[in-house]
Amino acid sequence: MKLIRHGVKGSEKPAFVHTDGTVRDLSGIVDDITSELFVNGELDKLLEVDPLELPVVDLDRIGVPWVGAGKFIAIGLNYADHAAEANMPIPPEPIVFSKMLSCMSGCNDPVVLPKGSTKSDWEVELGVVIGKRARYVTEQDALSYVAGYCIVNDLSEREYQLERGGTWDKGKGCDTFGPIGPWLVTKDEITDPQNLHMWLDINGNREQVGNTKTMIFSVAHLISYLSKFMTLEPGDLITTGTPPGVGMGKKPFPRFLKPGDVITLGIERLGEQRQVVYEWDEKLIDI
Repeated sequence: MKLIRHGVKGSEKPAFVHTDGTVRDLSGIVDDITSELFVNGELDKLLEVDPLELPVVDLDRIGVPWVGAGKFIAIGLNYADHAAEANMPIPPEPIVFSKMLSCMSGCNDPVVLPKGSTKSDWEVELGVVIGKRARYVTEQDALSYVAGYCIVNDLSEREYQLERGGTWDKGKGCDTFGPIGPWLVTKDEITDPQNLHMWLDINGNREQVGNTKTMIFSVAHLISYLSKFMTLEPGDLITTGTPPGVGMGKKPFPRFLKPGDVITLGIERLGEQRQVVYEWDEKLIDI
């Protein structure tokens, strides 16, 4: 099932994408798509609904496909070829950092550059949404803790990330730097998260091409690994790293985002995103 939320920010309504491509309203069945639906089989009940009995929705704005994330966890340098372009060694264990919940935005919402930003960058990534509480889970069982998958654009301000001291978090949690969706695709539709094609364009030019099969640490490994350091709760989001082609790694000169750029990106079976980049304008943050 492809779950989607649409409408004005803060007042989104639940829906899902039918196999015929129409978007069907779920607001008569559930109040919203929340992390609570992922536990106790509540999500499975939606699969029993006859979609032809539900109203068709004309989409306007698409929001983050669920609410209730308590953590937005990110993994760095998880593709060997991306580590090479960044001139960094392949990590012996996953590199873990946080993106702020306040950076989460809809898949087509504006990307607003922070004040004074000169090194904002793009990263297409596979997002994994946790479906039930996970503590010290084995790698063999890890995928049973997944509710679904989504696209994440892990936007990054490289100066803040790498040149301002401290952790990577400074460059990762800026407002609008976490577009998610368009859908949350339930795990029954993605039998193998380690074989998904992914891509990203800037102004129609292909910049990133990759496949999740080249991850250094698999989705199952990451869930098991993280569950040793923190409790993963329903609704938590893990974004799993990016393939090569980011702006920081361009040769002979890096290429970073500027106002007016159009970012389009997609992952096989998970849909596509489109964002327009703007200079700092606080009014655009809460659209």
